[in-house]
Formats: sequence, C-alpha cells, structure tokens
Amino acid sequence: HTHRNENDHFRPSSRGEREFPSTALRQARRLYVGNIPYEIDEDTIASFFNDLMVRLNIAPPDELPVQNIQINQDKNYAFVEFRDADQATMGMGLDGVMFQGQKVKIRRPKDYIPPPGQSEPKPPVLNIPGLLSNSVPDSPDKVYVGGLPTYLTEVQVTELLQAFGELKSFNLVKDGTTMESRGFAFCEYADSNMTDIACQGLNGMELGDRHLVVQRASIGSRVGGNPQDSGPADYNATRSYSQHSMVPPGTMLPTSQVEPTCVIQLLNMVTATELADDAEYDDIVEDVREECGTYGTVARMVVPRNTSDESDTSVPGVGKIFVKYERVEEATAALNALAGRQFMGRTVIASYITDDDFANQNY
Repeated sequence: HTHRNENDHFRPSSRGEREFPSTALRQARRLYVGNIPYEIDEDTIASFFNDLMVRLNIAPPDELPVQNIQINQDKNYAFVEFRDADQATMGMGLDGVMFQGQKVKIRRPKDYIPPPGQSEPKPPVLNIPGLLSNSVPDSPDKVYVGGLPTYLTEVQVTELLQAFGELKSFNLVKDGTTMESRGFAFCEYADSNMTDIACQGLNGMELGDRHLVVQRASIGSRVGGNPQDSGPADYNATRSYSQHSMVPPGTMLPTSQVEPTCVIQLLNMVTATELADDAEYDDIVEDVREECGTYGTVARMVVPRNTSDESDTSVPGVGKIFVKYERVEEATAALNALAGRQFMGRTVIASYITDDDFANQNY
C-alpha cells in the first residue's frame, strides 16, 4: 500500500463539485462501480483499485490511477475517476471482480460519449483468477439460458453452467425494479469448444416445473426482422426487451407442469475428472446410493463416466447422476430433499426425466 498523508485522503465531494457540469473528457475518465460493500469509504475503494491496477500493470506504481471518488451510499454505487481515459478503459476489464466478498459491476457512465469519430473502446480481457465478468458481449459463442426457475440465485445458476466448463462471463437478467430474476441469463464459456457441449447437455432439461432452453444467442429467433440482421443486443440487468430486440426463445415457450416420474437426475454433483479415478468413483456411487436410499427403494442408479481411452464427450450424461425409484412418490421425496443441498461443495440441481429417456440412455 502507498502511504499518504492526511491531506491526500479522499473526501466526499462537496455539493458544488457535484453540480459542476460534466464534460465528455471527464466522463471518459470515470466509471460507474455498482454493488459496492455496505458503508465502504472513499479511501478503501481507492486503495482497492490502485493496488489491483498496479499489480496488473495497468498503472505505474509511482502514479496512482484513482483521482476522485463519489459514493452514493443509499443506492450502493460509486463513480471512480481515473488519471486518464485509457486507464478507465482498462478498468472496464475489472467488471465482476470480488471486493470484500461483493462482485462489483463496472460500467461506463450513462452520459459517456466515445471520442469523436470513434466507437467505444472495448474493455480488455484481464487474466484475473476467479474473475467472472457481468457483461456478456455479442459473439458467436454467447449462450442464451432460458426457462430458469426464478428462485435460483446467480451462484446456483453459475454452478449449473460450470458443470460443463469454466465461464468467462455471466449475466442473470433481473427485473429493474424488484431485482428479482426474470428467468433467463446469458453466458460465455472460457473454452469455446464447450459451448455446444453445454447447450446439448442442458437444453430441454426439466428443472423444477420448467424446461430449460439453452442455445447460442445468435441462433435466429427474431420476430419478423431481416435474416441478415446481426445477433441480439447486449441485454443488461436493468434493460427490458424492445420491439426490435431478439425475443428470448424461452419466454415464447409455454411453461407446462413437469410430470413426476420414477427417475430423477442430479446435476452439478460430480465432474468427469473426479469420476475418472476408480476409487473416487466407487466412493461417490456408494455415498449417493446410501443417501438416495433414505427416501425409498432405489431400483437402479447410473453414474456415467468416460473410460481411459474415451474423450470427455464420448459418453452421454457424464457429470450427471440418474436414480430410478420403485415408486413416483419416492422419487418426488428424493427430489424435494436433494435439490439445493450441498455435495462436495457444490449446490445440487435436481429434476425428473422420463422413464423412456432413462431406459434409452437419452441423457
């Protein structure tokens, strides 16, 4: 940490400073930082961004980047002003970074104007362990996830998606007024090769009383429109769909009540790597069978895994656990008890699958 004397500490801006008219140049140096820790002060925010940006070589250690901070404690956000516009653009790459246990949201100010004759500079991709950006830019690998039960939290949805690989960005779309989930999200995987694997594994899955719709966001779903139109607009949590935007496919499907069956599938419990070890595989099977047996008679249990000479995608259903009970009531009791439970540090996602799908290994 750089030691500063008392006069160097940040102070809340005076009323006069707040009313000073903003300029395009100043707005290019400022960033909106949302979801900041409760009752945080200017010095702590400045130290956090200064230390992080110096550590990432975004800013030189002898010229601290943060110049001014304005906090709105009531609405839990701040405006952070940097030394120059380039540092602010680099700061955009910190979107989603954890700050005292809070995942902060970093955006341009609403009245930001790009330099004359230029488009808005794209934020850099910074290699920060554990960083998950809140902004999912339009790209061929942007994934739409619809049909999510609205009670699922961001953590639970990301755990579900990360069962297929590390995420680069994720945004659970929320109502701008209530901040409750609207039942759909967007994401992008760090490894683009996992995109189709995840879509195939999750699309159509019954989750609670809904069916997931998981597909590339660029798949044509516009109402009317020109087939040559580009992909969907970037949906922010505070924006609603306009009549010209892509209509999320999941919101156009009728939500039918899922019919309970004798078979449940458990997701986000195991990984292909864990299942590859014979001893660990046996332990997992034993633990799950014992726990599931407390809710009824387990007729059959299947835990798909790859053999040593098979690739990660050759066996259907890897990463899922399927349990068939003698009676529907037993399966229902197990589903209600296991959904949301923790297993090996992960939140269990549970749903029914049909007897035919189970019998035909349509995982």
